[in-house]
Amino acid sequence: MYGCGCATGTLETVMPRLRTAPLQRSQRLSASQNRRLSTVGAYITLTKPRIIEQLLITTIPTMFVAARGVPGSWLMVATFVGGTLAAAGANAINMVWDRDIDALMERTKHRPLVTGVITPRAALTFAIGLEVLAFAWLWWQVNLLSAALAVAACLFYVFVYTIWLKRISVENIVIGGAAGAVPVLIGWSAVRNSLALAPVVLFAVIFVWTPPHFWALAVKYKDDYGKAGVPMLPVVASLTATAKRIIAYTVVLWVLSIVFYQVGGMGFIYLGAAIVLGAAFLAYAIALYRDGSVKTAMKLFIYSNAYITLLFGSMMLDQVVKVGR
Repeated sequence: MYGCGCATGTLETVMPRLRTAPLQRSQRLSASQNRRLSTVGAYITLTKPRIIEQLLITTIPTMFVAARGVPGSWLMVATFVGGTLAAAGANAINMVWDRDIDALMERTKHRPLVTGVITPRAALTFAIGLEVLAFAWLWWQVNLLSAALAVAACLFYVFVYTIWLKRISVENIVIGGAAGAVPVLIGWSAVRNSLALAPVVLFAVIFVWTPPHFWALAVKYKDDYGKAGVPMLPVVASLTATAKRIIAYTVVLWVLSIVFYQVGGMGFIYLGAAIVLGAAFLAYAIALYRDGSVKTAMKLFIYSNAYITLLFGSMMLDQVVKVGR
């Protein structure tokens, strides 16, 4: 009787454990998979995908202009891949350097280096690896000039903007924004293996577009930048003064976009788009000056993204239509 009772008690004790063991293993496996996915997602976040998207929006249409039609498919893919790697590496280095101020700002406090998902050393290794790979890839599949321009843009973004200007000068985004204009040079050089006046004018377009685009966003996050000690224009100047500078840059942007019609040998599709899109940009800038609200600033910021996409999209369409005639 005792033997039977003991066996029954043991079986009743062991069976629940046997049933829960597979579930526990499954939970551990699921947790491990989630950690891996979280780490992969963190590395992707480190590259700032949205900024990369904006850079490539300007690269590919420039290639169409340089080719006077549709460039080779593989050349576009190779330039796209190399440009993505180069921009991703630069953005990751930026996050490594800025992790202290990112921790102070609401907009950036959940970035992976702030939360500790990725260590600074791992992030820096990852970033440098991307830059080396970008240079090698572009040199191998495109040309040396494009590879050199990509690395030069990274060095300028890291050392001139991130390390030197961002924390000490109100002109940080004005000068530092030049790095974001280099992709048009890369796109042109990928096709021509040389540079000319046309891509330089396009460089100027992006260079002048960057400050009003970024200042509009900084209006919303000026308290964040102030807390972190970053002297973005809306932090150190009144909204009225900021809006005036945005208007001035917008006028120059409008003129440069129209100048490119002549310099770049563009057609009426592009010219019409440049005139209409520039007028709308100026209207948003004037509205910010009159209204002075964060809501209007964000409308301007959103439109500035649409502006650059539509302007360069019209550039590409212009060339495709020319070829089709």
